[in-house]
Amino acid sequence: MDIVLQILVNGLMLGGLYAIVSVGLTLIFGVTRVINFAHGEFLMVGMYLVYLLTTRLEVHPYLTVVGVLPCLFLLGALTQKLIIERLQNSDEHVQIFATVGLSIALINLALLVFGADIASTPSSGLRTRISLASSGVLLGQLVIFVTAIGLVAGLQLVLSRTRLGRAIRATAQNRAAARLMGINVSRIYAFTFGLGAACVGLAAVMVAPLYPTSPNIGTYFVLIAFVVVVMGGLGSITGAFVAALIVGLVDAFASYYWGSDLKEVAVFGIFLLVLILRPSGLFGTARNLSHVSP
Repeated sequence: MDIVLQILVNGLMLGGLYAIVSVGLTLIFGVTRVINFAHGEFLMVGMYLVYLLTTRLEVHPYLTVVGVLPCLFLLGALTQKLIIERLQNSDEHVQIFATVGLSIALINLALLVFGADIASTPSSGLRTRISLASSGVLLGQLVIFVTAIGLVAGLQLVLSRTRLGRAIRATAQNRAAARLMGINVSRIYAFTFGLGAACVGLAAVMVAPLYPTSPNIGTYFVLIAFVVVVMGGLGSITGAFVAALIVGLVDAFASYYWGSDLKEVAVFGIFLLVLILRPSGLFGTARNLSHVSP
């Protein structure tokens, strides 16, 4: 029983990690209708920024959020304005290739600057193991889980209760109608892309002390993020969070009972089963998959 409880806790902690990485991706797609294949590389950039700030300035990893979030927001906004917006009237596959090209460019830039060696961010006590419900969990994992809940709740509040949030939702539902109502659609797109990138910047701050940083670190996380976003329902923030918890639990139990080599089989098996039973995802709608929803 203690083993099952420990696996359950580990799965929830892992689900929180997947959620905090995936929320920004589903927000970007839900509004701009662009699949950002460079999302994982945004995470990688953020983790390298955390590494540089902690090793050069010797600050606590979590304090780097002050510098990392604005940098990632700027990176996301510039990506939208300089790349995506110029291709707005092009076919969707052109936009996809553009983000894939950006992904490759960022990976090679990281290889050029940092090399292929793994960089380790100081953990600053975040690897301390604490007791939780008769099981153990790393302090950093618990912080990630709580942060994921706070991030999802905060985005829901912004989207449903603020004027900016209503403008974002209106733009996601009908770009032409939003423009007729006086909404600056171009500015909303840039802000949303920047906000989604800032979300993954927050994920980088949380993840960097627990995971080694390398130019290819984003590849694994973005693959899981795509599974989470599609399973939850494209554009649904709540769906992404719930799907992330499911994936985390499946990952944890499959790793223990089947081994780490077969855990992807279980994760993608559940993913395919959800899509077969509900093609629009857990919280998606068949009529409008690109409608961003809390």
